[in-house]
Amino acid sequence: MLSVNDVIVLYQKLRALQGVSLEVGEGDLVALIGSNGAGKTTLINTISGLIPAGGGAIMWQGTPIGGLSPDQICREGIIQVPEGRKLFSQMTVEENLEMGAYLPVARSQAEESRQMVFEIFPRLAERRCQTARTLSGGEQQMVAVARAIMARPKLLMLDEPSLGLSPIAAAEIFKTIEELNNRGITVLLVSQEVLQTLTIAKYGYVLENGKVTFSGPAKELLDDPRVKESYLGL
Repeated sequence: MLSVNDVIVLYQKLRALQGVSLEVGEGDLVALIGSNGAGKTTLINTISGLIPAGGGAIMWQGTPIGGLSPDQICREGIIQVPEGRKLFSQMTVEENLEMGAYLPVARSQAEESRQMVFEIFPRLAERRCQTARTLSGGEQQMVAVARAIMARPKLLMLDEPSLGLSPIAAAEIFKTIEELNNRGITVLLVSQEVLQTLTIAKYGYVLENGKVTFSGPAKELLDDPRVKESYLGL
C-alpha cells in the first residue's frame, strides 16, 4: 500500500533522514518508534508532502507521490493526525468534525462518518456543542482522531497521539487506535510509548538518528534485547 524507499531529507546540510525505507500493507497497524529527534515526525511529514524529500521514492498503491502537494496527498486518502492535535480551538466539536469532511468524497459520506465517530467516541456526542478549547487533553485528542476519520482515510498516520495525556487517557487512545485498525483502517503509528505501541502493532520499525536500525514483527521487537535496554529500561 505504502512503500518508502531510501528516502533522504536534508535540513540545509544536515541529513534528517538518511535513506529510510519502510512498508505499510493494507490493513496493517505499523509502528514507528524511536527517541525524540530520531526523525519520526520528519518522515511522516515527508509522506504527507509537508517536507520535500531530497532523495529516494515514496510509492502509494504502486504510484509515486513524491512532489505532490499535501492536499493532493490527502485526496489520495493519506490522512495525518499531527502532534499537538492542532484543533480549531474556538470551533465546536461538531464544527471541527465538519472540517475533517472537507474533501468532496468525504463530504458525501459525512453523515455515515459522523455516526461512526460518535459510536467510537460517545463522549464527543455528548460534547458536540462545546468549543474544542474547553475539552480535556484526552477529549481534544479524541476530536483530532475523529476529525481524521471524517476524512475517510485509507491510511491514517498518527504522530505521538498520547503525548501529554494522563496514563488513563493515553490507554484509551491506544485502545481506540486498535479498534480503528480492527475496523479495517490501515494505520502508521508514530510514538515514543514503545510498550503500548508495540503491544497493539503488527509490525514495527526503530528509527535512530534518521536511520532505520532494525525492524520486525512487533511481538519480536518487544522481546528484542536492544529494544528492552534502550526503550523499556529493562
